[in-house]
Amino acid sequence: MPAADCDVLIVGAGPAGLAAAIAAGREGLTCLVLDKGGLVDGIYRFPRNMVFFTTPELLEIGGLPFVTPFEKPTRFEALRYYRRVADTFGLAVAFDERVTAIRRETDGGSAFSLDITTRGGATRTRRSRFVVVATGYYDQPNLLGVPGEELPHVSHYYSEPHPYYRRPVVVVGGKNSAAEAALDLFRAGARVTLVHREETLGESIKYWVKPDIENRIAEGSIAAMFGTRVQRITPASVHVTGPGGDAGLPAEGVFLLTGYHPDWALLERAGVVIDPAGQVAKYDPETCETDVPNLFLAGGVVSGRTAAPVFIENGRAHGERIARVIRARLQPRGGSDPAL
Repeated sequence: MPAADCDVLIVGAGPAGLAAAIAAGREGLTCLVLDKGGLVDGIYRFPRNMVFFTTPELLEIGGLPFVTPFEKPTRFEALRYYRRVADTFGLAVAFDERVTAIRRETDGGSAFSLDITTRGGATRTRRSRFVVVATGYYDQPNLLGVPGEELPHVSHYYSEPHPYYRRPVVVVGGKNSAAEAALDLFRAGARVTLVHREETLGESIKYWVKPDIENRIAEGSIAAMFGTRVQRITPASVHVTGPGGDAGLPAEGVFLLTGYHPDWALLERAGVVIDPAGQVAKYDPETCETDVPNLFLAGGVVSGRTAAPVFIENGRAHGERIARVIRARLQPRGGSDPAL
């Protein structure tokens, strides 16, 4: 059996994964971070002009200061900061490596084998003594499951408004992402209709955004359809059903901003128990270890359908807990590693 690539393989190069890599290095562990895309890929896919709700010091990892002249940092500044983190700590990161399976080995070799597919379609296997899954939740959108959801003008992510100037756009959702996207599109000259299955907007919308979106709806600048569900999407329209019956809404752009969830399928294939009620992975909050020995979770991946309890500011602490546990299971520095 080939030797392990390193002590720890970390799946996900977001803030939680990078923080875990920094903590592992400080404990004298060798590690490699894998990501299916680029560095902090989830943040890269945030809206281009997004401003974080939190303050810069709560986004810091590894003790490296996040310097900004603003009270709340922007997406652009966050991307620059995390690039600096990777360079400052010399983190080893393999990009465009999608982990498709995590398998516990039982024949005396390395603790885990990870099956990987690269962007070009090639496959490979990496091995390690320990695995940290830090894949977050932002790359797994909650699908509506309606015809036309896969059309090219339909997206589960919002980037920027300019292409939709003077065009009809439908935004589906009623929480923060949908509200901010609807406002941004409206102010860029798009003709926006907001569709939400609930009767009112979500209470979790940022306190300075909620009165803005409510006022724009009240004055008719943004059309809103509450208690309404999408039935199907065509290249030119979104068909919905609501209190007023069926309707077809013209749409040259469609944003299905209905939330995201962790990659439960990957975790379940690895043997991690998922609570069917809350759709939350079972793990020890003190050590971040799952029921699969030496397989840990860090960051937003510990969330269920409600991601609100775990953000960068608290998910970044998971790596330190995990690194301490791993170090305690290995021989003190300078000694040889014991058998697992």
